[in-house]
Amino acid sequence: MTSIVENTKGKTVRTVTAKERKRKTALWGWFFIAPTLIGLMILNVIPLFQSLFMSFQNVSTFGTSTFVGLDNYLKMLNDADFWQSLRNTFFYAIVQVPVTIVLSLFFAVLMNTKVKALGLYRTIFFLPMIAAPAAIAMVWRWLFNSEYGLINVVLDKVGYTGSIQWITDPQVAIWSIIIVGIWTNVGYNMILLLAGLKEIPKEYYEAAVVDGAGPMKQFFSITLPLLSPQLFFVSVTSVISALQVFDIIFMMFDRTNLALKSTQSLVYMFFNESFVLNEKGYGSAVAISLVLIIMMITGIQLLAQKKWVTYD
Repeated sequence: MTSIVENTKGKTVRTVTAKERKRKTALWGWFFIAPTLIGLMILNVIPLFQSLFMSFQNVSTFGTSTFVGLDNYLKMLNDADFWQSLRNTFFYAIVQVPVTIVLSLFFAVLMNTKVKALGLYRTIFFLPMIAAPAAIAMVWRWLFNSEYGLINVVLDKVGYTGSIQWITDPQVAIWSIIIVGIWTNVGYNMILLLAGLKEIPKEYYEAAVVDGAGPMKQFFSITLPLLSPQLFFVSVTSVISALQVFDIIFMMFDRTNLALKSTQSLVYMFFNESFVLNEKGYGSAVAISLVLIIMMITGIQLLAQKKWVTYD
């Protein structure tokens, strides 16, 4: 059995077997990840099972619970508001995620070139991620104001005479949310993709130039394949984030806003049912349905990545 000498000072020589050393290393590993595991258990895992249990119950205003089986789920399937919220959530994700990834990739490639004040540009792009969501929503709410908002003022200056009702028109409001979502997430995704671009060896591009490959050929033959792991990670996290959109809607739209129904997401519906209408059982059923949807979509992404993600 392999032994390792830890101390040779004096007459005492203490040896530790490889098995004991491996056990010691494992204990230290568990010690360092324990805070994260405890946090996940308290803040994520336990509430998830509590919500799952509550979704099969009818919780009264005074906190008493009655087991109702699948009644909350049956009610959800027959609820027009649920299907509207589901459509809103999917529409937001289907539009926001691809546009965000494309813009993030474009700016990442641009930032990967020799540009003056590169650090300043990176900071500017990343600022939306560190700003408070409430502050972001309030600023954009002012920008979207139909009477004195900056966006309509600029449109008026360039010749557009109509006043767009950005947050009150049910047909336009969802696009306002999408614009804010794109603006908020581009910088973070750009940083992740830029880190991936920095890891691509320059020798590949030098060899491509020798072979006569132009910039576009290099991008599609070298950059995209070697950047696919980062693109996969960004796509998974972006989809999960988009399906959980809430804070922008909550801060930008009043409950009396007629456009709220056309922008309400599943998370917003969960909040409204659980904490406004005090239907915690039904709200939990909505939350569990969203968890299942996210798990299913993430599973599909994990299976699909085998066909387009290159790990070298």
